[in-house]
Amino acid sequence: MNNVAVSQSGSKNRGIVLAVIAVILFSTSPVLVRWAAPLSAYEITAWRILLAAATVGVIAAWQRKWPRISVDNLPKFLAFGFITAIHFGSYIASLAFTTIAHSLTIVYTAPVFVAFFSWLFLKESLSARKWFGILIVVAGIGVLAGFEPTMTTDMLIGDGLALVSAIAFGLYSVAGRSQREKYPLLTYTFFIYLLAALWIAPAAIATATPTGYGWRQIISLVVLGILPLGLGHTLYNAAIRQMNATYANLIASQEVTGGIILGIIFLHEIPGPTAITGVLITLGGIVTVLL
Repeated sequence: MNNVAVSQSGSKNRGIVLAVIAVILFSTSPVLVRWAAPLSAYEITAWRILLAAATVGVIAAWQRKWPRISVDNLPKFLAFGFITAIHFGSYIASLAFTTIAHSLTIVYTAPVFVAFFSWLFLKESLSARKWFGILIVVAGIGVLAGFEPTMTTDMLIGDGLALVSAIAFGLYSVAGRSQREKYPLLTYTFFIYLLAALWIAPAAIATATPTGYGWRQIISLVVLGILPLGLGHTLYNAAIRQMNATYANLIASQEVTGGIILGIIFLHEIPGPTAITGVLITLGGIVTVLL
C-alpha cells in the first residue's frame, strides 16, 4: 500500500512539473497571436495546429515511434480533433475582440468544466476542499470580468468566444486523460492536432488574407506551432496522464499570469487593478486545490 502511495505521489509530482513547463510555453501564445495580425483567426489557428502536428511528427520519427491509429477509432479521433479546433479557434478569435487578461482568464474557467466532465465521463471525484478552491478560481475570474469599467460590445463578444473555448478546453482535457492507457502520447497528440487542422481548414481558406503574410507573421506562426502548442500542449497532455485533469488544468490557468506579463512587456497592454486582483484571487484558488 505504501509503495502504491509513493508511486501515486511521484506521478502527481511529475505531472505538476510537466504542467508548469507547459504553462511557461503557453504564456507566449497571446503575444504571438497579436503579432500574426492581420491574418484571420482561422488562418492562425489552422497554421498553428498543422505546424504543431508536424512538430510532434518529427519528434515521433526521431524516437522511431510512428503514429498509428486503427480505422475503427478514426470517428473518435475526428471528434477529439473537432473539440481541439473549437478550443483553439475560439480562443484565437477572442483575442481580436477583448483583452489578453479577459480572454485568458475566462478561458481558464475551464477547471470547472474539467471537474464536471471528469466526474461525468471518467468517474473522478474531488474533495470538498478542492471544490472550494475551484470556486475561488471562478470568483477571481468573476472579479476580472464582472467589475470591468470599460466593458464594450466587442469585449462581450470576445468574452463569449473565450467561454466557448473554456468549455471545449474542458472536453479536450478529459479526452486526453481518457486515452492515456490506449494510445501513446505522441500518437494521440499528432492525430488530434492533424485532424483539428483539417476541421479548421475550410474556414481558414474562406477567410484567407494572402497579402497579410510578412516575416513577422510567418515567424509568429512557426513559433506558435512549435512552442505553445507543439511542445506546450503536448507536455500538458503528458501532465494529465500523470495527475487528475482538473489539477493540471488549474496549473495551466497560470497562462493568465504569464500572458498578462508578456502582454505588458511586448504589447504595453497594461491591466488595471481589477485584472490584477482577479489574477491574485485565481492563484489563491489554485494553491488551495493543489496543497
